[in-house]
Amino acid sequence: MSEALVIIPTYNEIENVSNIIDAVMALPEGFDVLIIDDGSPDGTAEVVRKKMVEYTGRVYLEERSGKLGLGTAYIHGFKWALERGYEYITEMDADFSHNPKDLSRLLAACKNDKADVAVGSRYITGVNVVNWPMGRVLMSFYASAYVRIVTRMKVRDTTAGFVCWTRKVLQAIELDKIEFKGYAFQIEMKFKAWKHGFKIVEVPIVFVNRVLGTSKMNGSIFGEAVFGVMKLRLKSLFHKYPKQA
Repeated sequence: MSEALVIIPTYNEIENVSNIIDAVMALPEGFDVLIIDDGSPDGTAEVVRKKMVEYTGRVYLEERSGKLGLGTAYIHGFKWALERGYEYITEMDADFSHNPKDLSRLLAACKNDKADVAVGSRYITGVNVVNWPMGRVLMSFYASAYVRIVTRMKVRDTTAGFVCWTRKVLQAIELDKIEFKGYAFQIEMKFKAWKHGFKIVEVPIVFVNRVLGTSKMNGSIFGEAVFGVMKLRLKSLFHKYPKQA
């Protein structure tokens, strides 16, 4: 078993899942992969099962019944990883919007540079997003700025979904008390890690909009992020976060 796991949630990703697994398997660090599939009707899970045979002991599949939310998929994966002793747990998309080669840089930030959390950041060196409509770029960029203002968290890409967590961070965060299920989940996780005093670093990446398959993004997801942030900030005023770092 590797010390590093990549968690990839899927729903109808049959066009991408085989290639994304192959790309991660080709990296020199020897990552394991956990696919969490929410009952994809297109056969995504069947493809993963074939990859489990091809990469015995390195590719795993957890199947859930129906679309239960991105946040719950990652919480499921985090608990799975902690139970099996992984030291570095990375979350990423299945659609190649995150370059699998950047996994090596995120892992190095934690393993070699002693970060507790490494965020693959679209905004730390300007705006590094390819093939997104301008409206979506502006919405994402200003949503992150809004989160920084409200929470006072010093992270430029607060909604990033390409993140490497060290084991101790996931153990410190009370995973069962994470409230948000959509993209606000990403904000809540980073906020709680920051409140606990963990070292968060941002690694610049280029985010490329998916070529194959259908985006799961919609207005309600952004709505949860925008309105949930204020709730997150207010609740934090009455909650103590023991410093872990």
